[in-house]
Amino acid sequence: MNNRIYYFLLMSLIFGTFSCTDILVEDPQDQIFVDNYFETENDAISSVNAIYAILNSTSLPPTFGGVYHSSYWVATGLASDEMENRFVGVLEYDQLETFTHTAVNGTLYDFWQNAYKGISNANFAINGIPKVNMDETRKASLLGEAHFLRALLYFDLVRMFGQVPLIIDIEPPLFPVKSATADIYAQIKQDLQFAADNLVDSYSRGDGLGRATSGAAMTLLAKVHLTLGAWDDCINLCNAVIASGRYELWEDFADAFRIANENGKEAIFNIGFGDANGAISFWEVGQFNVRLLPKELSQQIPGVNAQGWQVATQNLYNSYDANDRRRAVTLMTQVFALDGTVKNVEPHIRKYWDEESEPNAGNTENDLPYLRYSDVFLMKAEAINEKNNGPNQEAYDAVNTIRKRARFNGVEELDVLPDLGNLSYEAFKTALLNERRWEFTGEGKRWFDLVRYGKLKEKVSEAKPNAQPMDFHSLFPIPQEELDLNQNLLPQNQGY
Repeated sequence: MNNRIYYFLLMSLIFGTFSCTDILVEDPQDQIFVDNYFETENDAISSVNAIYAILNSTSLPPTFGGVYHSSYWVATGLASDEMENRFVGVLEYDQLETFTHTAVNGTLYDFWQNAYKGISNANFAINGIPKVNMDETRKASLLGEAHFLRALLYFDLVRMFGQVPLIIDIEPPLFPVKSATADIYAQIKQDLQFAADNLVDSYSRGDGLGRATSGAAMTLLAKVHLTLGAWDDCINLCNAVIASGRYELWEDFADAFRIANENGKEAIFNIGFGDANGAISFWEVGQFNVRLLPKELSQQIPGVNAQGWQVATQNLYNSYDANDRRRAVTLMTQVFALDGTVKNVEPHIRKYWDEESEPNAGNTENDLPYLRYSDVFLMKAEAINEKNNGPNQEAYDAVNTIRKRARFNGVEELDVLPDLGNLSYEAFKTALLNERRWEFTGEGKRWFDLVRYGKLKEKVSEAKPNAQPMDFHSLFPIPQEELDLNQNLLPQNQGY
């Protein structure tokens, strides 16, 4: 058993087997471990690795997978106009799709539990690493990673659930209270600024590829400012990321999802799966293809494991220009059998299937792209439009950079998706929301975008007539299991 897995298991035994409330129960034996664990640089590294492990890797029962293994992007995809459920008999997915979910939902509870496990591991690292006698630059970078990961987890928690406990100490109260969202965002911004100031600019293969960088911290901080309506701060950070010269768009949209290009020039921060390109990872495989590819593949091609548990909405498929490169890369509507026959299927998300590297589909080494460079351009365009109550040329240039890439069909640039120009504030905002939909399908962003734009009810109702979105669905319910353990988490979010 290699060291990184050993320490992940060790940390999981301390932090990973309890609910959020249980994590906070003081145990003298645990405290002795915290006080005496940090002695060497390897201890410091292992404590940070334990945070990454919770993002992607297995968690001990009752949860399955890590924070971003499947619950996050499946829940936010189903609770939008992006996905529908075909996993027969799994009520929690049906409820998310139709907006009939309650506080008792295993997918949401799984995310909540794992997120707080990761935060506990981050708090452990932030508290202990300063005690280690080691190279100060390396120490600062490791602390930067821990602060970045804690901020990332809290950013998703506060956006999904609103007021949640803000826990930054290793000795929190037994029954923590909910914190004001302003306080949570203040901590997120503080953590990300620390990370931006202390993280390294980049890593090479075999030298920490896949770890958080200063560019990742600045990009996530830009997204935080966008969410909060701090337009100038968002624009300035986006410009800084662009000016750094560390990132580029792949010429072909398809290249952003090839295994060989994992953590390449367009990736700002990935949730890693597998060991592609020597990137940091604690889980052997991801489940994108198992969940998303049509089950007809398994029926017609021996050895393929594709279940089609979640599918794309027809509304999503119809929204693309037929010649938009992103539609062909992102979605599939036909299955080609080995005997040459073709079977038509409803739209399925196929963007994570690199057929050359993984012809049998199923489990994959492909990552979840949490932050891609294209997002920087679209965030910048959105912030400019909001700040000026309309787009300027800089905003047009940003979004048209993304549209230009979508015109390239893998061989040549087609005469489609003309550059945007001469649009009103509302028309440009609508165009940006569409652009984000086509660019980021299946990447866990759609629910957040619809909530930020105030379009959740409208867009979901258009795509899924049987869904029942209401205003209160701009937040998910606090898991009932947590409320039962800790009455300080009351009141429940409105509507649930």
